[in-house]
Amino acid sequence: MTVTADLAISLDGFVAGTDVTVEKPGGDGAEVLFEWIHNLASWRERQGMGGGEENRDSELMREWFDATGAVVMGRTMYDTGEEFWGDNPPFRTPVFVLTHRPRPTLVKEGGTTFTFVTGGIHDALDRARAAAGDRNVDIAGGAGTVRQYLAAGLIDELQLHVVPALLGEGLRLFEGLGPGRRDLEPLRVEATPLATHLKYRFLHG
Repeated sequence: MTVTADLAISLDGFVAGTDVTVEKPGGDGAEVLFEWIHNLASWRERQGMGGGEENRDSELMREWFDATGAVVMGRTMYDTGEEFWGDNPPFRTPVFVLTHRPRPTLVKEGGTTFTFVTGGIHDALDRARAAAGDRNVDIAGGAGTVRQYLAAGLIDELQLHVVPALLGEGLRLFEGLGPGRRDLEPLRVEATPLATHLKYRFLHG
């Protein structure tokens, strides 16, 4: 079982724009980070829709979906995504939400459950590992949540979909990680007209 993080990112390192709100979960100016995903067949399948493009980008997205057995996310990501996801969220797995505001577990259609964890990042990861079985745990976001797991050395593999655009401002993924060198082993580099897909393994210890 592997702990992963899989994010779309601009060439200058942003994973969201400015002014992230419930109405604008990606923030201002960040549409380019996500619009390339919306017509992929694998993404549309997860939204309960048909059609879409079957290409290498779609294959890589499907590979990630199929390998993920549980998800961890922050409360801000949950709050900004809840209305967009509706009653049939795309995760189709148990999701563990980091929060200081407990609430009962929510059971949605398609196999998605949202469990709200107040015990911190290690508690959420332990629960996700138990739920994932022999599949991966994905640290979904937002940026602050991924940074917490990166800083704690708890992520095994990092996949970045680098979109050919410069945002200039917004939420940077690697800002504020703290001191210390972190070495990674490249596992895959694939370029398509939509994004450059980079996959790395952290060399822990």
